[in-house]
Amino acid sequence: MTGRFVWRMLTEVDLRLLRKFVYNFGWRGIRAVSRFQRRLKRGEFFPAFLFLSVTDRCNLACRGCWVSQTEPPRELDIGTLDTVVRESKKQGSYFFGILGGEPLLHKDLFDLFERHPDCYFLLFTNGLPLTDSVAASMRCLGNVSPLISIEGLESVSDERRGGKDVYEQSMNALRRCREQRLVTGVATSICQSNVDDLATEDFVSELVDRGVHYLWYYVYRPVGPNPAPELALSAEQILELRRFMVDIRSKAPLMVVDAYWDHKGEALCPAAVGISHHIGPAGDIEVCPPIQFACENIGDGSRLFERFNTSKFLADFRAMACANTRGCVLLEEPGNLRAFMEAHDAYDTSGRGVGLQELARMAPCGSHHQPGQAIPEKSLLYRLAKKHWFFGFGAYG
Repeated sequence: MTGRFVWRMLTEVDLRLLRKFVYNFGWRGIRAVSRFQRRLKRGEFFPAFLFLSVTDRCNLACRGCWVSQTEPPRELDIGTLDTVVRESKKQGSYFFGILGGEPLLHKDLFDLFERHPDCYFLLFTNGLPLTDSVAASMRCLGNVSPLISIEGLESVSDERRGGKDVYEQSMNALRRCREQRLVTGVATSICQSNVDDLATEDFVSELVDRGVHYLWYYVYRPVGPNPAPELALSAEQILELRRFMVDIRSKAPLMVVDAYWDHKGEALCPAAVGISHHIGPAGDIEVCPPIQFACENIGDGSRLFERFNTSKFLADFRAMACANTRGCVLLEEPGNLRAFMEAHDAYDTSGRGVGLQELARMAPCGSHHQPGQAIPEKSLLYRLAKKHWFFGFGAYG
């Protein structure tokens, strides 16, 4: 697998873009985690990676999406985004996940990418606004990788996403990325309606044929204004998804990414270990994208390091989440999460104003924390990467 994947990267990706990917994302990402670990040892905190929801505008209405479009739309302006990136770079953090809504609807987004050629940006997009000119701009910049979300095949994709011909349009976006020789990814939130189609060798092989270089599997979370809890996976299905990912990593010539298990196959939560946190479209500092509560905002005039390093809300959340589960506290214990938010007088950042009520209605779901069922990584490369560069840090004792 490793040799075939390296060959694909060398022959399919523009070499200038490949150098940016290896250095800005790979090398600088490793160094960011190392600095993150050193800060923890000094009793300081600043996440290694930041996820930024730049706007709540979107051209789709997906079931289970936590984002509500407001009027007027909430957006992080270019000045704020520039400040966040510059302050993060001072802490050695050069990687940013760019989310929405649909981030390509933010008119100044490519200005941000151009201002920071030493950073790497992972652009989460549904692909519909990814035109020929957008793909060409990404190639020109070289420091952004499109991560196109696919939530099912033809009929399922339309049903899940509230659009028409969404799957076909996503495939067209992949074609444009391949024509521009971009480092390209696909993200998919696995649920009841797509698990039999997307967690398969046939689907992975099709993505390889379409020029996809990494595939990021998520576990569906029934949140937002249209949570659709009937789509949530059972614990047994999540375990089977884990088994599939471990096996396919040794076969397929692309990276298979997850954010739920360490190298030993034990569950973890990136927000609980502190490696990443999220800034919403109104500037609210949140533990992760689907948990829409905060006690701080980046617009209060404080330095970003000060806000992250002194936030009792974030520190207490990490401690609470680790004490309750190695998995997802939102999925497993929405009641405890609601009580935590009430105890900290956290405000609702969703734009809906009913976050606590939504948590009260949410029933516990299957999660990836299943003691005694650990499935260790088979691939030496994945074991080393997860053990030394991405997960762990002693958060769970």
